[in-house]
Amino acid sequence: MARLLSFLFTSTFALALAGCAQNPVSGKQDFVMMSEAQEISMGRSADAEVRKQYSVYQNPALQSYVNGVGQALAQHSHRSNLNYHFTVVDSPEINAFALPGGYVYITRGIMAYLNSEAELAAVLGHEIGHVTARHGVRQQSAAQATNIGISLVSILVPELNNQSFHDASNLLGGALLSGYGREHELESDRLGAQYLARTQYDPQAMIRVVGVLKNQELFDAEIAKQEGREPRRYHGTFATHPDNDTRLQQVVGEAGNLTIANPMEKREEYLRQTEGLIFGDNVAEGVVREQRFLHKELGITITFPSGWNIKNLPAEVVALSPQNDAALQFKIDAKPSGTAVEYARRLLGQNTIIEALKIDGLQAALGSNNNRLLGVIYYEGKAFLLQGGAKTPQLFAAQRGAMEASVRSFRVLSAQERAAIKPLTLRLIQAAAGDSYTKFAARSPLGRNAEQYLRLLNAQYPQGEPVPGQTIKLVE
Repeated sequence: MARLLSFLFTSTFALALAGCAQNPVSGKQDFVMMSEAQEISMGRSADAEVRKQYSVYQNPALQSYVNGVGQALAQHSHRSNLNYHFTVVDSPEINAFALPGGYVYITRGIMAYLNSEAELAAVLGHEIGHVTARHGVRQQSAAQATNIGISLVSILVPELNNQSFHDASNLLGGALLSGYGREHELESDRLGAQYLARTQYDPQAMIRVVGVLKNQELFDAEIAKQEGREPRRYHGTFATHPDNDTRLQQVVGEAGNLTIANPMEKREEYLRQTEGLIFGDNVAEGVVREQRFLHKELGITITFPSGWNIKNLPAEVVALSPQNDAALQFKIDAKPSGTAVEYARRLLGQNTIIEALKIDGLQAALGSNNNRLLGVIYYEGKAFLLQGGAKTPQLFAAQRGAMEASVRSFRVLSAQERAAIKPLTLRLIQAAAGDSYTKFAARSPLGRNAEQYLRLLNAQYPQGEPVPGQTIKLVE
């Protein structure tokens, strides 16, 4: 959840107002360096930066639904005077975060894995808790007090060690502050559970949401082994499953003292609201279908080697061999100069032999240097680059044919093919007798891990099966 924030603030917020202020939640004195008015102004400015990094999800009905749930919770919070803003962002990541002053964001990615309105309220309530307890303000004040250089607000996602993370940090500069620690996360869970109870939701939904995140973490550990990378973590410093976390159970259990005669769950309502939700990549960033990458706006496709794992990142597409000992990177240069051969020679070296060729009738070049292969295709004023490499000369020689085949697979899509590119979306069905996730996975577009993805989506990870009559989420 909101350990995902890293705040880098401009010198506009000087040390003039250093001092103590009463915490709205605890009533105790906190060391902070800004007034509430400054906090709200800072959140408003940072919101503009967030919207440069993330697109707003284009579904007015869903935005209205999420905002309604959030506003109801906010009215029962310790800072109901703030003007709260709740926004669904168009990202497949498992994420939610908040800015000081009442700006709360949730990705469509995490919404796909929630299974009731109560769980949605738990995510939003947790983020409201960070706002009401002024965690971001307190963190920023501590950073200023220790003379950390602060240059500009940056909203970064620690779960993703990818190019978008690095691009954002390079663009915005400054010192990176650590995310929220266990005490702040526990406090936000405690506050969120209170706000759930006050709004007539079951506070135990907070435990279930942490379970959703922990299951994501466990599943990602499996995927990380396949991809040869470090697994991600999703909820602060929670090391154990929530069922075994005594302190988490304790802080959420405190909300049980509030009387809730008939707590709301609203599972079917939530599922109806999220049917049709985009799952995975949006077509605006290109989509991966089996071994093909297709980009509707650019009108191109490329096929990567069979069995390679493909990652569609914001600034590039990367494919890794099954043993993670060879890779292909697909990028675009919007303003190339010279011919394709001249372009390739500049990258590979002047003494490199470059082959001039036509790929799908387009000007192209292909060459290699040591353990590196480069393909360049010119189309509509852009250079499309495919760079391949391997750990050793022997591995490079073994994979070179597959890499060259990918370069030569570059193709311009027809108008009909472009129109046919659609994002994957959630669809609801009623489970029947004999249904299983193995059966659903056999016709799923989610690849070799489809069975476990479907269990995660339906809160039945790692070994659950559909029950006849149960509403099930599939991806199509």
